Amino acid sequence: MSVIPATRGVEAEESLELRRQRLRRNMNQKLLKLENLLRFHTICRQLHSLCQRRTLRQWRHEFSSLYPVWTVQLYPWPWPTDVLIGAALSQHRLLVTKKEERPWKSQLSSTKSKKEVEVWRGMTVEELGRAMGKNTDFVYEALLNTAVDIDSLEADSPLDEVWIKEVIKKAELKLKWSKLKQDKVRKNKDAIRRPQADPALLTPRFPVVTIMGHVDHGKTTLLDKLRKTQVAAMEAGGITQHIGAFLVSLPSGEKITFLDTPGHAAFSAMRARGAQVTDIVILVVAADDGVMKQTVESIQHAKDAQVPIVLAINKCDKAEADPEKVKKELLAYDVVCEDYGGDIQAVPVSALMGDNLMALAEATIALAEMLELKADPTGPVEGTVIESFTDKGRGPVTTAIIQRGTLRKGSVLVAGKSWAKVRLMFDENGKTVDEAYPSMPVGIIGWRNLPSAGEEILEVESEQRAREVVDWRKYEQEQEKSQENMKIIEEKRKEHQEAHWKAREKYGNVQWKERAYLKYLERKGQTFLRPKEKTERDSNVLPVIIKGDVDGSVEAILSIIDTYDASHECELELIHFGVGDISANDVNLAETFYGVIYGFNVNVGNVIQQSAAKKGVKIKLHKVIYHLIEDLQEELSSRLPCAVEEHPVGEASILAIFSVTEGKRKVPVAGCRVQKGQLEKQKKFKLTRNGHVIWKGSLTSLKHHKDDISIVKTGMDCGLSLDEENIEFKVGDIIVCYEEKHIQAKTSWDPGF
Repeated sequence: MSVIPATRGVEAEESLELRRQRLRRNMNQKLLKLENLLRFHTICRQLHSLCQRRTLRQWRHEFSSLYPVWTVQLYPWPWPTDVLIGAALSQHRLLVTKKEERPWKSQLSSTKSKKEVEVWRGMTVEELGRAMGKNTDFVYEALLNTAVDIDSLEADSPLDEVWIKEVIKKAELKLKWSKLKQDKVRKNKDAIRRPQADPALLTPRFPVVTIMGHVDHGKTTLLDKLRKTQVAAMEAGGITQHIGAFLVSLPSGEKITFLDTPGHAAFSAMRARGAQVTDIVILVVAADDGVMKQTVESIQHAKDAQVPIVLAINKCDKAEADPEKVKKELLAYDVVCEDYGGDIQAVPVSALMGDNLMALAEATIALAEMLELKADPTGPVEGTVIESFTDKGRGPVTTAIIQRGTLRKGSVLVAGKSWAKVRLMFDENGKTVDEAYPSMPVGIIGWRNLPSAGEEILEVESEQRAREVVDWRKYEQEQEKSQENMKIIEEKRKEHQEAHWKAREKYGNVQWKERAYLKYLERKGQTFLRPKEKTERDSNVLPVIIKGDVDGSVEAILSIIDTYDASHECELELIHFGVGDISANDVNLAETFYGVIYGFNVNVGNVIQQSAAKKGVKIKLHKVIYHLIEDLQEELSSRLPCAVEEHPVGEASILAIFSVTEGKRKVPVAGCRVQKGQLEKQKKFKLTRNGHVIWKGSLTSLKHHKDDISIVKTGMDCGLSLDEENIEFKVGDIIVCYEEKHIQAKTSWDPGF
């Protein structure tokens, strides 16, 4: 009985040992499988990411003494394997189970989690950064390795569609084009003219007549006689340089509004403006001078405006006057007088003597009656700015022609991007008026800023409405400017892109060391100018500031400057222009840019003159426009390098050639005879052969026989040697003695008068 339990105990121990061996074999097999799995990179990544999960943190807490060694050593397992394998397999099963549950949901959620960003075309850098919730630096960084010129990119610079997409892509965001920004249209709040009035409301009005013609043909003198004034005597240089509006009452009781336009070539825009607001054009042609350039231009302005013409042949009191010649010359320009079967009235007059002026006035009144001129004196005012200027005591002032409605004190007007509440009105004599009717010229005070000549005047109901109109017009101008800028930016972008691709092609097959060296050479060629080079470059630039008494004068001067075509000689930079007297700001601006201030019919105070003199700023004042332009031409010429002219002093022919030993070297000497003038050793010389200059320089010696002399006169023989020994003389060569004179160059710019 005692043997059986002992046997059973041995068998139990043997079976337990067998189970342990089987368990060890199973463990070793599992360990090999795990080792094979751990060889793959994906398993390593999964285990690494699993370490951050909550379950792994618990496992790490439980096996904190084993985990560091296990992560480093994967293959030798010197410590208890069953615990480690059990933990690793359990974590692996957990990972596989979780991944099998949602294999595609995590990828889908990552795609859906991308934030949508609304963008629009023409979006600026700042707007794009704000839409993404990032600053502008992120946008700049995203565009670093693109063809965009980062240096020229500002916060308010619009971006192209390509670059907007590139930034959104690098930000790992989802792009959504917004139509709201594109389709958002601001409501038009502009003021416009009223529809045509009911013919029953129209009342007769007096005509607006423009006097046009060539300069110095007597237009202002003619108007003086009609007005019985002395305007021409007060004009600088005896020529009209402003557009004047005058109401003239004739002895018959009729009234005519006259516009006296300048005849000078510089005032083409003023003449065109006068023709556009007039009913009749009186074309003044001098009987002794005939048809001139501005006469033809005035005819064209009248035709463009579809305005009838009355011909006034002036200066008929002169002995050389030939009215018939004038009529024949005008036939070439489709101006046919009644004497030649046309419909244009021709009246010979003498403005200086006052002859036949009433006949001219009657012809004008008769033509006005045929035109049946009428206007609507009711409702909001409509008119045109004839001239504008700044008065020191009254501020911005305009001369206007009322075309519809009746203007009264307190009316709110809009002209261009300016508006006014009328404080005061006055006529051409400075007398205050309470009302201004159609066809009446009137001066208006009360403008917030100065409107441009030629602007349309419209009356609005309130100051708030006037501000709305001005804001809308400014907005429209900004939109137009923005579109122009977009075109320029697009062109620049294409240029930069082409340059970028060319650079890539240029350095595409070059090693990096050679590429770096080539770029260094390019940068070296773009070094900054040295002070001396900068001074030479600045001397070929003339910055100017233009100040005029009225808007039309400034306009005329700027139109002349626009014709400047000699930038290859000297650049003409217009840095500022305006209406009014010269101010301290003008002087400071001229000092900053090293410019010159030109004033036309304006004043400058003593304090400002002293400040300008102290700062070295030139102020040039003129009362005649062509004097100002001549001064500008002289200033431009002074910036040009002087031309060098050669003036011959004497001439000698070479008769013999020999050499003289000086020390250890032989010096070639030419034996000459002076044919013309004289040779002076201190002057410059040149050697000519068959009409070609072989050498230029100075002499080292000039001798007559054995004596050193400084002057050799005509007919004398001499020997001379040059400062360059390599020159070979030949019998028959000519030696010319000359002196250089520096002549001031003149600009090639021709303003046309």
